[in-house]
Amino acid sequence: MQTLSPEPAPGPLTRTHYSAETVPAARRRGYWREALSRTFGAVDMAVPDEVWSGTIRTAVLGRVQAVTVESEPQFARRTRRLIACADNEDFVVVKLLSRGGARVEQDARDNAVRPGQLFVYDMARPIRLALPEPFQTKSLVLPRAVLGLDETDISRITALPLGPESAIGGILSPLLAQLVDTAEACPEPVGELIARNVIDLLTVLADEQRGADTMESPSGARVLLTRIRAFIDDHLTDPDLTPELVARAHHVSVRYLHKLFETEGITVSRLIQRRRLEECRRTLARRDAADTTIAGVAHRWGFTSASHFSRVFRAAYGQSPVDWKNSAATGWGARSRPTEPHGSPRSLVV
Repeated sequence: MQTLSPEPAPGPLTRTHYSAETVPAARRRGYWREALSRTFGAVDMAVPDEVWSGTIRTAVLGRVQAVTVESEPQFARRTRRLIACADNEDFVVVKLLSRGGARVEQDARDNAVRPGQLFVYDMARPIRLALPEPFQTKSLVLPRAVLGLDETDISRITALPLGPESAIGGILSPLLAQLVDTAEACPEPVGELIARNVIDLLTVLADEQRGADTMESPSGARVLLTRIRAFIDDHLTDPDLTPELVARAHHVSVRYLHKLFETEGITVSRLIQRRRLEECRRTLARRDAADTTIAGVAHRWGFTSASHFSRVFRAAYGQSPVDWKNSAATGWGARSRPTEPHGSPRSLVV
């Protein structure tokens, strides 16, 4: 059992097990407050006058720390004064509420949290966290640097409860729980890899929130749509042009990209196909297309299968690419035959 010194050590501790039951009742309250501050950073703690039980288990996964806390009710507040006095406490906490209820306040948000939901909070900004009944939480304590997110992006995801009903919450909650539960026995490379997946999902969440902020401004959404359409037109010849590539190029999630196009009456994939078909149709109708093969035109504009191209072309225009090409060629021939009154060929300017 670790003995705590009177002064809290800066930053999270590593591979530690605190248990309030092993401490004499008279010292239990002070012991528990210091254990919590050591684990998550300096906070003003309000805990019951008589702390009868509580355990904290921590384990290190590279630069990430996994923490399980079981305790009686408590209330934590991190003020600007504490932030200013803190040394080496630049952390973001991802917390899953396994049991009990909670309320979290940060960045002008004040939300209740139910069991099964997780939330994020930033130790570099003021926060209030209330856990008014016996609870269990499972947390990852991350150095801000490993997230790769700026201040604005982090502020978009703080104090937002995410549960199994959301796409990211449904993936992130069980992943975080499993990682924390197995952290002590998990081989370090495996644990670091899983932690990296959690971090990646937080980045996706920030992307979605960035998109949600943009959607609040109709002009902002319209500007982004214009950029995306221009990007698609510039990359039609790339056979790897997909919604995933488009989303990545514009720093948004695929889910948000699809949401953005809901008002357009067409999906991103359909838009890419439609624009490719339009360019193929235009190319096949040109006068110099006589020696160009259907497959060649299809491949030039990003279609990987000539047969698939022919099917979607017929579905879109009611005739095959060959028929369209031949009809266009006939039209060009008809326009090239008229002559001047003296019988000399008329020059055709196109």
